Amino acid sequence: MNNFRELNASRRDVLAMLIAGGVAPLATAAQPQAQTPRRGGRIKVAGATAALSDTLDPAKGSNHSDYIRSFMFYNGLTSLDGSLTPQPALAEEFASKDGRNWVFKLRKGVTFHDGKAFTSADVVFSLMRHKDPSTGSKAKVLAEQFEEVKATGPHEVSIRLVAPNADLPAILGTSHFHIVRDGVTDVNAHMAGVGTGPYKLKDFKPGVRTVAVRNENYWKPNRPYLDEIEYVGIGDEAARVNALLTGEIDLTTAINPRSVDRIKGSAKHAIFETRAGLYTDLIMRRDSGPGSNPDFVLAMKHLFNREQMVKSILLGYGEVANDHPIHPSNRFYFKGLKQRAYDPEKAKWHVQKANLGSAGIPVVVSPAATNSAEMALVMQHAARQIGLNLDVRRMPADGYWSQHWMKHPVGFGNINPRPSADVLLTQFFKSDAPWNEAGWKNPKFDQLLLAARAQTDTAKRAQMYADMQVMIHEEGGIGIPFFMSSIDGHSKKLKGLSPIPLGGLMGYNFAENVWLDA
Repeated sequence: MNNFRELNASRRDVLAMLIAGGVAPLATAAQPQAQTPRRGGRIKVAGATAALSDTLDPAKGSNHSDYIRSFMFYNGLTSLDGSLTPQPALAEEFASKDGRNWVFKLRKGVTFHDGKAFTSADVVFSLMRHKDPSTGSKAKVLAEQFEEVKATGPHEVSIRLVAPNADLPAILGTSHFHIVRDGVTDVNAHMAGVGTGPYKLKDFKPGVRTVAVRNENYWKPNRPYLDEIEYVGIGDEAARVNALLTGEIDLTTAINPRSVDRIKGSAKHAIFETRAGLYTDLIMRRDSGPGSNPDFVLAMKHLFNREQMVKSILLGYGEVANDHPIHPSNRFYFKGLKQRAYDPEKAKWHVQKANLGSAGIPVVVSPAATNSAEMALVMQHAARQIGLNLDVRRMPADGYWSQHWMKHPVGFGNINPRPSADVLLTQFFKSDAPWNEAGWKNPKFDQLLLAARAQTDTAKRAQMYADMQVMIHEEGGIGIPFFMSSIDGHSKKLKGLSPIPLGGLMGYNFAENVWLDA
């Protein structure tokens, strides 16, 4: 759930900017380079995580470092583009008439790093191993929908689902479902890192480094561009920035907005912003405490000074949200929903109607939920003006997700982008979802969600998702004031980055796309 960044704005800084209306210049999204890519060269890249549990097994990936390794060494049947729309990858074509029975026609002439030809047997094995508890797949819950996966030819696979899901190709574009060799028992040892991907494994020391070298037989013409990539994890953000500016590394992720000016101040470095659906949300449990009163929930949503929060907390590296989780880059984002405004008078009317009394309302925050303390501070100041007493209580980052998240009447969560609207809404808003943060239950929403999943007509699905966004906006127990950008830092010699809104570093898929200028 939690993201790797943590802002260090002081209470005084944020409050001063809020009251003074301090404005940072709004960031603009970087544009992809239009030059001709050059082959050759070596780069060193730093992520924000490194551990002895680092894995080469796509199924077991649990953080961005694992996902990055997976995109270096493997491919999926599909890949996700800049609008998270699935595109052909190892599957040249994919189709379904009913959303339940799917046929994937596989690319011919693809070989694994050891020279073995890629066939349908590899796909069947790779997908079905997620259902085996001994695999330890992080995507087991998504794989439960596979009723049958079978080879219907050497280069054709048929998948029958338990129930229709028009989003299957999007799910198969995520790193967990990358294809490994048929019959591999331990991807970290036996056939370590052997996939069909743009790079081959040269060295892997968990918690230390990964070295990848170009796959000369890669199935994509002229890709990849680099000879070699060394990947390391550096947990401390300041240390990552220093390593970038001294030239020790060429590319890094999870940059704090407050470090941006340092990077921009270097003649040799630049930042790369990905606007994506990463958000920290105010959780108001609808099943207990003040959130069981809908007027309290609406009052709190009207207390978000959204534009000011983006400027003072994110320094412009984000965008205003509208109390639902679908990001504007998503193809099912509903543009027609009126933006909820900062309206203290309306908030005051709802507070008086809720008749909450004068006692302080505890609001639990933590550095684990990125920016939650700063958001609560801004709200506390606004609430005071209308006679609402918010008692902000800080919890340590350590243990926050197991001990505090979803366990208080009012608190905060932090949600990373998901590959599709369906996955996001199913995990966090369906009535019976284990991560239904606000305990909001709406049978009509659940019915719409299942109907949308089964609907293969894109226009009809879009209308269903629009209706669900309206329902969350109006009735849901979460407030989402803004989406946070993912910020990467890089040497100006490094070219080819373009945003894929699953996360930074091109949604973890930078390796086959970047190149070094002469």
